[in-house]
Amino acid sequence: MPTGEAPDPVRSTLVAILQQLNRAESVHEGRERDQSLTLADLERILRKLPAVEDGQVKVALALGLLVRNAFVEAEAAGAWGGRSAAAPKARYRITATGKQFLIDALQKSDRIA
Repeated sequence: MPTGEAPDPVRSTLVAILQQLNRAESVHEGRERDQSLTLADLERILRKLPAVEDGQVKVALALGLLVRNAFVEAEAAGAWGGRSAAAPKARYRITATGKQFLIDALQKSDRIA
């Protein structure tokens, strides 16, 4: 990346979402329900990300882009069978394609130009 060029805020947000979903999956290995996050979880975790905090990128739109490109899969809102007074929320988890994109993105950012 040339000197002085600011990182793309959308790409940074996409990578941050994938990092959080990958982290949730690895930290909660063996507890399938905990290996996914809701949109509210992601918005809370990423609220201090500069692109999100400045209003440049909406987490919901970035997450939708990742789902549409099969980097993230959405799990049905009632898939876990919990009994809650509130409406159940969709949960999201990283796919193998998303993991590969994340690896490639992190390797490229670690290289010296």
